Amino acid sequence: MDSKLFTPYKLGPIELRNRTIRAAAFESMGKNFSPTQELKDYHVSVAKGGVGMTTLAYAAISRGAISFNSQLWLRDEIIPSLRDITDAVHAEGAKVGIQLGHCGDMSHWFTAGCFPVGPSYGFNLYSPTLVRGLRKKELPEIAKDFGRAVEICHQSGFDAVEVHAGHGYLISQFLSPYTNHRHDEFGGSLENRMRFMNMCLDEAKEVCLKHNMAMLVKHNMEDGFKGGIQVPESIEIAKDIERHGADSIVLSAGFVSKAPMAVMRGRIPTKTMAYYMPLKSWPQKLVISLFGNWMIKQYEYEECFFLENAKKFRKELTMPLTYVGGLVSREGIERVLNEGFETVQIARALVNDPDFVNKLRLGDINTRSGCDHRDYCMARMYSDKMICCHNCNDIPEKLWKELRSIK
Repeated sequence: MDSKLFTPYKLGPIELRNRTIRAAAFESMGKNFSPTQELKDYHVSVAKGGVGMTTLAYAAISRGAISFNSQLWLRDEIIPSLRDITDAVHAEGAKVGIQLGHCGDMSHWFTAGCFPVGPSYGFNLYSPTLVRGLRKKELPEIAKDFGRAVEICHQSGFDAVEVHAGHGYLISQFLSPYTNHRHDEFGGSLENRMRFMNMCLDEAKEVCLKHNMAMLVKHNMEDGFKGGIQVPESIEIAKDIERHGADSIVLSAGFVSKAPMAVMRGRIPTKTMAYYMPLKSWPQKLVISLFGNWMIKQYEYEECFFLENAKKFRKELTMPLTYVGGLVSREGIERVLNEGFETVQIARALVNDPDFVNKLRLGDINTRSGCDHRDYCMARMYSDKMICCHNCNDIPEKLWKELRSIK
């Protein structure tokens, strides 16, 4: 069939061999905030599997930006091990990007090594922790951390960076009226709430231009609840991202601390999530196990679940856009590309099978992933490495009981 799926694509200054990108879904494969052989092996397997570019997920721009112990913290001492990964991915013919972020209020002192910060003072039930509001004089330094992180990424051999401005992490916290209650020039009006994001994008873009790297931005089309960002306001934010030089916007949605399944869709197996939480988090384990289905709003899965909203952005923007959200078949990918999106990001299908893109290339319109959306991989990824239930041999029967009920 006549398709652009396997045609090359120029993403800013770099060229991808096809239109597929491994989405920056958190692998949870780091150790001591550093890369591991397991992380390298996974991304190399995805590169061998045919993607145009693979993306290492959610790397912290500074020590205080960290959410998880298994997360990468970008610093000079890990450049050689990151270079080992990028060289291996390039040897398989794929480009490699990395997502940069700051967790903001979604951390804890024993993870970030400091008191969690956000746009405003408050309490985050997700951690749970008290949150210190950032002082105005601290914001330029955090923005510079994004630029410094991009420089480390260049030295490590990455072709692209994805600035995480969605999902309720720090930039998103400044954008959203739900978390931003400031009364200075960084709060209140939409123009003010975008100010911190633009500072971060400017710092990152300056370094990207210097080194011919592509810059993508992950952006919330909506936060997923009343009182958060809605589509009309989000379109205005996207136009501002375009003005600040992004090579593509990755259109996502959801707020991890408020509406986590709006990000991924499907019915999260809450007892499985509680099972993998560490013992030191026993209060959260107990609460999630007993009340998780009531606390976490569930969304039924459907393929291309973000497409209708994403089309509203395609209509309003001229820049390249990357679609992400529920792509598990050749038919679904073709539908997205035919709506005018330049590239697609894929996550769960590549957790299920890193060779998925090669199978798409060799198959036909009916080619489909073996992912059946039980979201076992998502339930454990914040506590243990992300893995598909179909690739895991040590799942207790009591968890399989819950997983079977979801299917």
